[in-house]
Order: sequence, then C-alpha cells, then structure tokens
Amino acid sequence: MPRLTLEEHCWSCSCSTSVKTKDLSSASWIVCKTGEMMSIITSVLSHAYGSLHSLQSANLIRRGLVLFIVGVVLALVLNLLQIQRNVTLFPEEVLDTLFSSAWWIPVCCGTAAAVVGLLYPCLDRHLGEPHKFKREWASVMRCIAVFVGINHASAKLDFANNVQLSLTLAALSLGLWWTFDRSRSGFGLGLTTALLATLIAQLLVYNGIYQYTSPDFLYVRSWLPCIFFSGGVTVGNIGRQLAMGSTEKPHND
Repeated sequence: MPRLTLEEHCWSCSCSTSVKTKDLSSASWIVCKTGEMMSIITSVLSHAYGSLHSLQSANLIRRGLVLFIVGVVLALVLNLLQIQRNVTLFPEEVLDTLFSSAWWIPVCCGTAAAVVGLLYPCLDRHLGEPHKFKREWASVMRCIAVFVGINHASAKLDFANNVQLSLTLAALSLGLWWTFDRSRSGFGLGLTTALLATLIAQLLVYNGIYQYTSPDFLYVRSWLPCIFFSGGVTVGNIGRQLAMGSTEKPHND
C-alpha cells in the first residue's frame, strides 16, 4: 500500500507539472500572438497617419498655390487701375514691364494672399467657430467683384477731399465684411491685415520704392487701409471655401 501511494503521488506530480507546462506554453503563445497583433495594428495606424498627413500637406500646398495665383492676378489688375489714374507712381523703367507693374508687387501680394487665406480657416478651427455663412462659390465670386469695385472706386471716384473718399470706402469695406463674412475672426484678421499692410506700404514709400500722389496719411492715402481690409476679407473667404471644399467627401447621386 505505501508503494502504491508513492506511485500515485509521483504520477500526480508529473501530471501537474505537465499541466503547468502546457499552461505556460499557452500563455506564452497568447502573449506572442497579442504582441504580433499589436505590432500589426501599430503598423497600420502609423501607415494611415502617414498617408493622412501627406494628404493634408498636399492639400495645404494646393490651396496655398491657388491663393498665390489669385493674389498675383488681383495685384496685376488692381495695380494697373491705380497706375492708369496716377494714384501710384513708379520709376519710368518699371512702366515698360509686364502689365505696367513692378515685378515684386504680384509676388508680395500673392504670398500675402496665400498666408491670409490659409490663416482664416485655421483661426476658425482654433476659436471653435466654423464659418458657415454664405459658404458657396457664387457668394465668393460676388465678394471678389465687390472688392474689385471698391478698388476701382478708389481710383475713379472724385471727391472734394480724401477724407470723404476714405469714409466712403470704409463704409463699403465694412459693408463687404457684413454681407459676405460677419465673423469676429474675419473682422479681426482683416483689421490686422490692414494695419500690417499699411505699415509695410508706409515703409516702402519712405524708402523711395514707389510713391502716392497727394498723400494725406503720412506717406500714403488715407483710404489705403480700407482697400487692405476688404482685400483681406475677400482672400479669407476664398481660403475658407477652398478649405471647406477639400474636407467634403465625394458622394454618389
């Protein structure tokens, strides 16, 4: 009897050892498979994030390029109006260049348009106030037409003095913002754009790069900030519409 009991004890020990070994191997297999699955999931997520980041970067570059081209075209057209009415004066050798405009003006205006147009949707997201007022291309095109009209008025309209013209253009610029924007971020960024652009214009005129006829606001015309304000709002609307279009998903009718 004692011998049988000893054999049974040894057999039970060997069985429990084999069970523990199997449990350990099963646990190791589960841990290994879990690690493999986590590696696969991490790889897939990293690839998806990299693809999304590359798509966002490509979309940002595309929107910036479109805004740059818009700024260049508007600069060429609007500056031509100013030169024809002798509002701005350039050296004689400059007037023989393309579209009677200094080469650096379209480049600067295009760069500024790209920066301002990209900042508008970024500021909307940062403030948590997505802009949904009149978000269609027809409204954007009307905004561009009104902006060109305001700039045309600054060159064509004749008032008794520059103060009356400045007040008129200020009212028109605020009307453009109210009609096509009505956002706090749009007003604030448009005002910032007007202040910075006017300061840069003052410095350029001070250094003799070009000049204004009959300056009444230090070295420039008093209505110039109104043009920059309305231009900032217009470019901002274009940038918002481009950003909105890039986030829309294609659908089947």
